[in-house]
Amino acid sequence: MSLTTLSPSTAAPATPESSSPRHGRGFWLIALAFLTAMAFSTVPAPLYPLYMARDGFSTFMVTVVFAAYSVGVVISLVLAGHVSDWVGRKKILIPALALELVAAALFLSDPSLPVLLLARLVTGLGIGMITATATAYLHDLHTAHRPGGSHQRFEVISTAANIGGLGLGPLIAGFLAQYVDAPLRTPYLVFVVLLLVGIVAVAVTPETVEERLVKPAYRPQRISADHGDRAGYIAAAAAAFASFAVFGLFTSVAPGFVAGALHLPSRALAGVIVFAVFGGAAVAQTLTNRLAAPAKVRLGLLAQALGVPTLLVGMHTASLTAFLVGGVAAGIGAGLLLKAAIGTVAAMAAPAKRGAALAGLFLIGYLGLSLPAVGIGIATRAISTVTAMTWFTGLLLVMLAGVAVLFRRGTGTRRPPARAARHAG
Repeated sequence: MSLTTLSPSTAAPATPESSSPRHGRGFWLIALAFLTAMAFSTVPAPLYPLYMARDGFSTFMVTVVFAAYSVGVVISLVLAGHVSDWVGRKKILIPALALELVAAALFLSDPSLPVLLLARLVTGLGIGMITATATAYLHDLHTAHRPGGSHQRFEVISTAANIGGLGLGPLIAGFLAQYVDAPLRTPYLVFVVLLLVGIVAVAVTPETVEERLVKPAYRPQRISADHGDRAGYIAAAAAAFASFAVFGLFTSVAPGFVAGALHLPSRALAGVIVFAVFGGAAVAQTLTNRLAAPAKVRLGLLAQALGVPTLLVGMHTASLTAFLVGGVAAGIGAGLLLKAAIGTVAAMAAPAKRGAALAGLFLIGYLGLSLPAVGIGIATRAISTVTAMTWFTGLLLVMLAGVAVLFRRGTGTRRPPARAARHAG
């Protein structure tokens, strides 16, 4: 099966409240809460050089702090990413946003290294609950508000909230850190207010999952490809891993490289660079909405395959222009691949298992977010960052070739139904 997007025949779970304009308003409220949470998760990205200067961090320690976040995400996805399928979306999202408030309070406590690690771990715990749940919630609300309609709006908004939020956080934090007093406190104060607004937004949105009187026996989330099309799920998971590997690079190592090797310490510039990568991904997802799904995947693979080597050239030559152009191209490719992956999994999964299927996808994606970044951090203890990035580039190109092979096998084993193909976008 190709990495198809959603067809109008995909059904939402039975809703405890009848379909109404409230579902349409709720769709945008959940998108806002999702965007806010994802933006908060990347606030520290442009601030890492400030923590490094204050506490004497190395690049390796930055990746350890980053790994704490990824560990939190993976733990949360395994333990709670799928639970909203039977207890309801709101009962997971509101506590998850509250965890982000706890993390913000830890950051505001002027943290030492152990508290900083704890703050990132708590952030990850909340995000792991949010990603799959919010994505499934948006799908439910969209389907309830526009039954039988195209799912392009869901795909664009869900991926834009996810990826756009990841880029918006560093942009806001970078400018606040550059031009406002207390650079290690002000960004978190701003997001405390925004997260409170997000909690209110979730609270007033209609629930879309009927809570089961007899709940299934709890067990942690398992990574399973048994969601309607095994080949399609594996291809989507591989695409998500490759996409998140690029995003992990820019939220962990890249700001420190720009400040150090390129001698450009501006926090605002660091935020702009990270935003440009994620913003490019979000814009590409929107502009290519009418392309057929296979064309999106091929374009995404090509953009990543060209972008990361160009970024590497910028690192070797200390050229900010090449570094930025390569990063934006790689971000565009990652965004397209991730959009295709999310659309595929949301379409193939049964409504009662949609949260679980997406949780498995994001679990694999966040392994891609953390493992390469931590690997680069460990490597920098023995070799230069540029040399480590050279190895990363080679491994990523091999990974992208693997995604292409999986995709071709998927399209060779099963063709999308005609109705789904007409609405793929």
